[in-house]
Amino acid sequence: MLRRFAIIGHRAPSSGKINLNDLAGSSGRLDVLSRAVNTALFLSHGIRDDSQVILHLLGGPGPARRIFFEGKNVRGLHPDERAIAGQIGRALKEPVPAIGQKSELHSGFYHSGGTLEQTLAEWRKEGVSTFVLDAEGQDISEIKKIQRPLGFILSDDQPFSESDLDCIDEELRISLGKQWLQGHACITIIHHVLDQS
Repeated sequence: MLRRFAIIGHRAPSSGKINLNDLAGSSGRLDVLSRAVNTALFLSHGIRDDSQVILHLLGGPGPARRIFFEGKNVRGLHPDERAIAGQIGRALKEPVPAIGQKSELHSGFYHSGGTLEQTLAEWRKEGVSTFVLDAEGQDISEIKKIQRPLGFILSDDQPFSESDLDCIDEELRISLGKQWLQGHACITIIHHVLDQS
């Protein structure tokens, strides 16, 4: 079943140069986003063709940027944080495309302008059932009954902002338990649940 992960990087730079030696600090917790991409896309000996990731880089300078990884098409991506961050860094050197225009940087790797609001609007048009991870939400096992593409919204190391909450107010909440887990761990659990269905 197709699964999509929208990950919000509140401090992650949307343009300029990143420091591959300081992904957790001066690069706006790009380490967290890179781990999420790794977990969402990679298997032990391959790449998931049923998984897509959209990183929302909101930290500036300049307009917000979205980075897309499509598992079935991506090539030349390696499963470690520095390599993934390096690919993101290459995108940041390019001008931010207009909202609604996806520009392919190489196979399965795109970027576009926009925020979570644009992503959710696109998902609604495409019939994606969207969920927000929330410790107070309904049990995740309920999603196995859905036969449409599934979308999951996660934040970086920060809680959702007020503008995030405004966008996701109508989305369904699902819970992975009462403990707040790191994003990449949440993605692993989602994959496990969906792989059993």
